[in-house]
Amino acid sequence: MTYHHGNLRRALLDAALELFVERGAFDFTLRELAREAGVTHNAPYRHFAGKAELLAALREEGFAALAESARAALTTADEPRKRVRVLGEAYVRFAIEKPHHFRLMLHNPLGEATPNGAAFELLRTALEEGRAAGVVRDDLSARELALAAWALVHGLSSLIVSGNVPGDEARVRRYTKTLDAVFFEGALARKRQR
Repeated sequence: MTYHHGNLRRALLDAALELFVERGAFDFTLRELAREAGVTHNAPYRHFAGKAELLAALREEGFAALAESARAALTTADEPRKRVRVLGEAYVRFAIEKPHHFRLMLHNPLGEATPNGAAFELLRTALEEGRAAGVVRDDLSARELALAAWALVHGLSSLIVSGNVPGDEARVRRYTKTLDAVFFEGALARKRQR
């Protein structure tokens, strides 16, 4: 049975996300998506030229939500190193709160592999500010440093979302503090003071 949606685009995006959650893959057709959303089989084409365009819209939605979380986190930090840390915490929390969007955003169904989006730019800017303040190394570009920081928090987020490590609030704070130390100070052994 089909019916009219007040917001067909939203209904299709929600149905696509539900199918992804159920299957763990994007192996559905637009016809199946229409059936899941309860609309005619041609209805998806009113908003999306094809499946790739629909998946791009879902990814864009996820990156926009991540950027919003990142901007909110930055309001709590006033110095470069803390700004980088709160951005990392925001990334991990986003992954925990929106695990399906998190998986979808970096599932890479469109073959894209470059870091992009406002959240990455906020991180790059925070690291550039750190370089200007003399608290971040200057032998690597802010973009290279941002990619390294992103890799650290993405790895942690992936471990939490997959259930390999616990993701309660206290642990998230502890994990991100550890990543902060490793990122800014390195993992080299230090001689103990006697």
